[in-house]
Amino acid sequence: MFVGGDLQGLERKALTPLLFSRYEPGHAYGSHVDDALMGGMRTDVSFTLFLADPATYEGGELVIETTSGDEAIKLPAGSLIAYPSTTLHHVAPVTKGERIAAVGWARSFIRDASQREILFDLDRARRALFGREGKTPEFDLISKSVANLTRMWAQD
Repeated sequence: MFVGGDLQGLERKALTPLLFSRYEPGHAYGSHVDDALMGGMRTDVSFTLFLADPATYEGGELVIETTSGDEAIKLPAGSLIAYPSTTLHHVAPVTKGERIAAVGWARSFIRDASQREILFDLDRARRALFGREGKTPEFDLISKSVANLTRMWAQD
């Protein structure tokens, strides 16, 4: 799972058009896995961009169902969460106000979710190392590994 402002580091190949949703009190979306194909495109990564300030509505959490339990997510407006499209998830009922969000899907160059996770983690470590120490031999080795694993696993 990725929480951030964009899809950087997710090795996306193509994006679907965004779908905007508005949930009012009583609205929810039941547990589901996103369609494997949307508009003729394989979906590997799903994402939700929160557009409403969480203080303006109650309920409406995106709930990602994991083996370790449900994870309820309600982020500040402008924040995005990305997760494998194979993940069961739902939107909890809105009890007050309006939940406004944009959702979309990405086809990744890296088809396998576990390989995407490895690349994502390595890239996060690489960026953190660069932020602390700048360009170092260790940074170069991690960068080399990210590039070579991407080369090995990418499907264009």
